[in-house]
Amino acid sequence: MSSSSTDNIIERLGSKIVIASGNAHKIDEFQSLLKAPNRFVSQRDLGVVEVPETGQTFLENALIKARNAAKETGLPALADDSGLVVAALSGAPGIYSARYAGPDASDQENCQHLLQAMTGKTDRAAFFHATIVFLLHAEDPDPVIAQGRWHGEILAQGQGDKGFGYDPLLYLAKQKKSAAELTARQKNRLSHRGKALRQLLTNLSKRFQA
Repeated sequence: MSSSSTDNIIERLGSKIVIASGNAHKIDEFQSLLKAPNRFVSQRDLGVVEVPETGQTFLENALIKARNAAKETGLPALADDSGLVVAALSGAPGIYSARYAGPDASDQENCQHLLQAMTGKTDRAAFFHATIVFLLHAEDPDPVIAQGRWHGEILAQGQGDKGFGYDPLLYLAKQKKSAAELTARQKNRLSHRGKALRQLLTNLSKRFQA
């Protein structure tokens, strides 16, 4: 979807939109993908503290974050919950991706923990998943929801220094690179978050069309 189409959708909403995340990397990706930076503000810039992610699914966690941001700011909210799903680990780390190695684990620690868990596994199939939701207000009974997946395989060791999270470990056969070896433009075109956000904008356009 073009930037002009994005602007048209956002203009119909009549206000700024808060991105319900304190993750600087995610916020940068959102801003890059949305191509309308003046329309969006991160919750950290408004002093909103991150809410505990107590849901049991990506959708539940995304809704928790969006409702909290909308309640605290009085603005429409956009939130995502995302993670890495590995077949050989019965779907782990899944919704616990950001804290796989512990509550305050770094990306490097999470990646190392994953590599240890994958020792001896022959099935390396995995995918990144993103669920994105949009709420007009905290009690919005009809959230706009979109999802995206990005399939690949888990490498035996990390490759590349771009991106964040588990990007160095997801190998993309078609590109013959890890997710961390892609340019930002390539990643935005291919990634789970890019797919989900483009679908969300389409869904928003349908909901708010004149």
